[in-house]
Order: sequence, then structure tokens, then C-alpha cells
Amino acid sequence: MVVKRKKIRYGEPMEVPFTQRERSLILEYTFAGPNLTDRLRMASTQGTKLVAKFTLDDLDELLGYIAAEANHSEDPKLQKQLDTLYNRLKTKMESYDDGEWQEAF
Repeated sequence: MVVKRKKIRYGEPMEVPFTQRERSLILEYTFAGPNLTDRLRMASTQGTKLVAKFTLDDLDELLGYIAAEANHSEDPKLQKQLDTLYNRLKTKMESYDDGEWQEAF
């Protein structure tokens, strides 16, 4: 199946929407560093969403922190929320192509 991805330049940030709860999950439960979390703290409000800008590399790094916490959480409800966030952000990330995209083996 061929997936149509929006072409962007390498290193170009894209807008990523978050709910307040999603932002709290990242800030409170992951070990993501300030290079990622500061963007969430300073996110602009658009309607009911918070919008932060991340490059594909940054989003990939953030996904690693979310996945790590979900995999190590002993709270099934928290794990489900993190898994849902992970899947949504992964889909968002995979809808873009900065020329560095590589298919899995």
C-alpha cells in the first residue's frame, strides 16, 4: 500500500495538536527533556487544542519517551492513554516526509 505523505523540508517544524490531558501525560510521566517539553509548555491555544511545533526527528524522539513509559507503566489506564497518544502521534508523523523517510525492513 502506497501512503501519500506531505512533503516538507528536512528540519521543518510541523504543527502538532495536543489536548490538555495529552500534554499532562508527557510532562508528568515521561522523561522527555526540556528540548521537547518546553514546546508543550509554550504551546499556543487553537480552540480546545494546544498546538506545538515539532520536527519529524523531535516527534520521533518524543514517541520513544511515550512508548517507554507506556511499556513500563503498571497502571493499565495510564498505559492505555499513553498507547493511544503514541498511536495518534505516530500516525501524524507518518503523514509527513522530509526526505529522510525509511521503510521498515
